[in-house]
Amino acid sequence: MTDREPLLEIIDLNKHFYVKGQQRPVRAVDGVSLELNRGETLSVVGESGCGKSTLARAALRIHEPTSGRVIFKGQDLLNLSRKRLRAKRKEMQFIFQDPYASLDTRWPVGSIVTEPLVIHGAGDYRSRQKKLHELLELVGLDPTAANRYPHEFSGGQRQRIGIARAVALEPDLIVADEPVSALDVSIQSQIINLLIRLKQDLSLAYIFITHDLAVVKHISDRVAVMYLGVIIEFAGVEELFSNPLHPYTQALISAIPRIDYRQSGRRIVLTGDVPDPSDPPSGCRFHPRCIHRMDICSQEQPQTLTLGSNGSWHTVNCHLYTDAINL
Repeated sequence: MTDREPLLEIIDLNKHFYVKGQQRPVRAVDGVSLELNRGETLSVVGESGCGKSTLARAALRIHEPTSGRVIFKGQDLLNLSRKRLRAKRKEMQFIFQDPYASLDTRWPVGSIVTEPLVIHGAGDYRSRQKKLHELLELVGLDPTAANRYPHEFSGGQRQRIGIARAVALEPDLIVADEPVSALDVSIQSQIINLLIRLKQDLSLAYIFITHDLAVVKHISDRVAVMYLGVIIEFAGVEELFSNPLHPYTQALISAIPRIDYRQSGRRIVLTGDVPDPSDPPSGCRFHPRCIHRMDICSQEQPQTLTLGSNGSWHTVNCHLYTDAINL
């Protein structure tokens, strides 16, 4: 349950990359609008290269957005000076995909975890050491780990170190960018369960970036499906999995492995490659790969339709539902 109070609003956000020798920019994020509530987990899903990681980094100004607005706790992050943004970062932290590359191998774990406290001037040396031990225990590591170096730990343990660093300043928002994709399958569930427990214990909100819909179903409150820089479907997690509307979402869900073959539905295999984001298709960006494409799909960009039944809500960008009644 969430208290439905908006924590983060992303409004018409764009991030375009300009490549030397190329006339058109790469439109990695192209007019995305999303809202995140306090205490909520919002997952952004899609194939590799769809722009979901760029969206997360642009929202926190790790990548400077091309245009748009990002309202965090009532303040537009894009209007903040570097100094004020740096002070604001203690309230929003990042967990990176590669738990080894994101840790400085020259530093002991104690220095890595307490670095945010030092940067933001939180406490003195003694209080930071006390906080360090509490953080290590919180993520399931022995306090003696503080004197060791990242290369002495497994991938799952290194990700726990990264999580301890992310929660050190008691943020309101954590962006987790594929936090388990680099880990063994046997370890992934442990890290997911840790993130769920920390969300409850620390009243965190997550933006969870992933391509693994099985993980999404386990951790999310709401899900945004992204394709070629745009959001094409957005719904509560139960609604999305029980009633996927967009053909792209249907294909992604059909690819989730199932233990019981009797529960397996028809696999929808997408044909063709993801188009060049510097030259996206006209009309609906998914139409070259869509099995339901119509003439209008290549001519007009679909509008965002809000649908719902039995008290649920759902938005989708697809011409298949143009005649549906907006609720």
